[in-house]
Amino acid sequence: MMIRRFVSAVLLLCCVLCLAAQSVDEAWVKSHYEKQEYYIPMRDGVHLFTAVYKPRESKGGNPFLVMRTPYSCSPYGVENYNSGLWNSHWSEYLREGYILVFQDVRGKYMSEGDFMDVRPYNPEKKGKEIDEASDAYDTVEWLVKHVKGNNGRVGVWGNSYCGFYAVMAALSHHPAIVAVNPQAPVADWFMGDDFHHNGAFFLSGAFGFFGRHGLPRKEPVKIEPTLPSIQSTDEYSFFLRMGAVLNLSVYMGDSIAFWNEMMQHGNYDEWWQARNLLPHCRNIREAVLLTGGFFDAEDWYGTLNIGKALQNNSGGPLHLVYGPWSHGGWNGRDGSYLGDVRFGKNHSAWYKRYIEFPFFQTYLKNVGHDTLALATIFFSGENRWHTFDSWPPRGLEYSPLYFSQSGRLSFVSPKEESHTSYVSDPAHPVPYIARIAANRKKEYMIGDQRFASFRPDVITFETDPLSEDLTLAGPITADLKISIGSTDVDMVVKVIDVFPDGFSYDEAVDGRGGRTSAYMSGYQMLVRGDVMRGRYRNSFECPEPFKPGKVETVRFVLPDVAHTFRKGHRLMVQIQSSWFPLVDRNPQQFVDIYHCSDADFVSTEVSVHHSPYAASKLLLPILKNIR
Repeated sequence: MMIRRFVSAVLLLCCVLCLAAQSVDEAWVKSHYEKQEYYIPMRDGVHLFTAVYKPRESKGGNPFLVMRTPYSCSPYGVENYNSGLWNSHWSEYLREGYILVFQDVRGKYMSEGDFMDVRPYNPEKKGKEIDEASDAYDTVEWLVKHVKGNNGRVGVWGNSYCGFYAVMAALSHHPAIVAVNPQAPVADWFMGDDFHHNGAFFLSGAFGFFGRHGLPRKEPVKIEPTLPSIQSTDEYSFFLRMGAVLNLSVYMGDSIAFWNEMMQHGNYDEWWQARNLLPHCRNIREAVLLTGGFFDAEDWYGTLNIGKALQNNSGGPLHLVYGPWSHGGWNGRDGSYLGDVRFGKNHSAWYKRYIEFPFFQTYLKNVGHDTLALATIFFSGENRWHTFDSWPPRGLEYSPLYFSQSGRLSFVSPKEESHTSYVSDPAHPVPYIARIAANRKKEYMIGDQRFASFRPDVITFETDPLSEDLTLAGPITADLKISIGSTDVDMVVKVIDVFPDGFSYDEAVDGRGGRTSAYMSGYQMLVRGDVMRGRYRNSFECPEPFKPGKVETVRFVLPDVAHTFRKGHRLMVQIQSSWFPLVDRNPQQFVDIYHCSDADFVSTEVSVHHSPYAASKLLLPILKNIR
């Protein structure tokens, strides 16, 4: 008996020691990996600072994982290691001997050259002409030739702006790049990413970003300069007191190049069109894993539309994974909730373990087989993942949902002439979130809209309690028939899931969430909201004023949803003309918004028509028989 106990204890100790030996902590990383720093030459003579973490002992067969970033690949110095190597999912790649590469892009931090925001792609480059694709190509070419122990295979990944650079790497068509994982990539900063949606300026995000990232530097630096903050109160009060956008431009001065260029290009002209990545998303043969979140407040537009472009124009393996995440929420966050809304389990850890890591293992190390569906999609409401052979799914039924008098939504078109009106006053804009906050909160994408329901400048339409589940999968089209008393207006459309009275989460099924005290009975969950600057209703290149009193169509597409409205819930739509300070205030006159003065802002009456000849409606992408 004693012998058996001793043997069992020894075996247990061995197991513990083995597990401890495999634990990727700081000591393990520094003993198994060496850090090297290089200035890699580009074809035009500029050198880009690059940090390389490679196994100290290698038998060859080690693939590269490369991230190119405008946000610094610090810490600098070969003795200083990035703590993410042992505090994040990167540790899984270190166990497998991956060579991790981080590079400051051209003109940022320790790299030479001049930085340009969303530098246009040039498919006709000649000689020493460069773009971000050529920089990626030259980087990979150098790495494969000069870093010993590699297997000649390269994966590129990155989130947000880094996702933009990952797509550019795919467009470089370097033969060693075999797998690319753009996460929430930027595609078009005028149409839907970061700083504009349908031409409307996303004020708080743009002002905060360029104050931190827009100042030039004379030479490579480890810490880049930033503007001093002038915000001394909550964002709503601050931006309201600052007034017109012109007043913010004065603060930016002449230093923030992209802000000032943006202010000279208020319409979707050639300058913006050259920075649209979507027309170039074709002929990509590398394996692509495109990752995004349905509640991404920054680059959901880019993710969706790059995915659609690749489905139509590329021949390589393609996988779309869209989950219940905010911007980058799959990286290190719990993923079981956002704000007050719960999703049941840690979908971020699940994604890393069962989607991202196997994807790179398959294409960079020939481990396993690619069994992923083209589209792996999480549906909120029912809180389940589903797979499809396309996104949006095939076989959708696009059904009109009409606004009608007395604030009702109906699948039957209106029979009587009617309209609902409100007064939009730029001096008292509708806030985008109920909370008082210093800066934009990601939770607004899913936040409770009850605070807005009580405002006289927000009109509400809703269905009766649903008699069965209603699943939406894809883009929602807003088709509004409006008349206004001035010459311009913004139209904000919010699609909302109204929880039943008495609703509460079941912790055993839905998880604990972030705020267990949130009152969910009657909760009005924002499923999707977006804005259209009315002057662009017919053309983003050539804006047009409204004729006061004339009924006109404002039609635009809201980004895709994947959501099930459960039986007993209601579908609600809220309409308003400000969403502040998420979106800048429209002066509600046809003036140059970027250069107008505070005196140009006027109130206007907005009428939303729901009549037989002018029937405002949504076009819903209904998915039947979801399994």
